[in-house]
Amino acid sequence: MAQQGYPSSEPFQAKQQGMPVKFFLFAHDGYPPYGTTMVAKREFVEKNPDAAARFVKASLEGWKSYMSNPAPANVLIKAENPKMSDAQIAFGIEQLKALKVLDGGDAEKLGLGIITEPRWKATYDYMVSSGLLKPEVDWKAGFTDRFVKGLKLAM
Repeated sequence: MAQQGYPSSEPFQAKQQGMPVKFFLFAHDGYPPYGTTMVAKREFVEKNPDAAARFVKASLEGWKSYMSNPAPANVLIKAENPKMSDAQIAFGIEQLKALKVLDGGDAEKLGLGIITEPRWKATYDYMVSSGLLKPEVDWKAGFTDRFVKGLKLAM
């Protein structure tokens, strides 16, 4: 059986039920899209570039801080989601580190949060070849690295 899932959740739940689990990252097999991105309307970013820059920087600094010392944030996570167990959280952190979800790939060299033109172009090409996007779409208008380039946030 195959099941789509996040490396930090569904595998944990399956293991809790005694099921054997093998997790495969699509990215390791050439699937180019980023797993998670920060998205904002162009209009907002143009009118509020300082707010956008501060949000991106704070988010990335938050991830860096969390991965170095998750305890303070885990208290907040459990307060918002009392069903979240310590074991689930620990498994999730272990998976994030093992799979280098935050600091692997381009982020290893260019810093946390980086989005690169070649990978974005590969995503565009993949979507066009799959019939999910029209070729005339201006793929360069769909991303920017202006708020992460130069931050050089490494884990």
